[in-house]
Amino acid sequence: MKFLLRAVIAALGLWLASKWVGGLVFNDYLTLGLAAVLLGAANAVVKPILVLLTLPITILTLGLFLLVVNAAVLALVALVLPGFTIATFWGAVLGALIVSITSIIASMVIK
Repeated sequence: MKFLLRAVIAALGLWLASKWVGGLVFNDYLTLGLAAVLLGAANAVVKPILVLLTLPITILTLGLFLLVVNAAVLALVALVLPGFTIATFWGAVLGALIVSITSIIASMVIK
């Protein structure tokens, strides 16, 4: 149940990002839902590995490099999921930022 709720929140964040960021495109709502589920799985499996590998640069940048890690995870989802495209690196960064902010706000509201 908790994973499903997080997927719905991620889908909301991805939908907002697709509306606000140029170059972040979903073909349909099914692709949006699949992207949210894949993003949750990638955040659970791939992101901790990337955070560990990039820990020195993350410390040097006072945590700002985590935006790049989030963008890389989002870009990875776009790479493996047909129907979801991200045109630029900055589109991925802004999209990841919007998804993260949406998740934070939703978590505060739900608790």
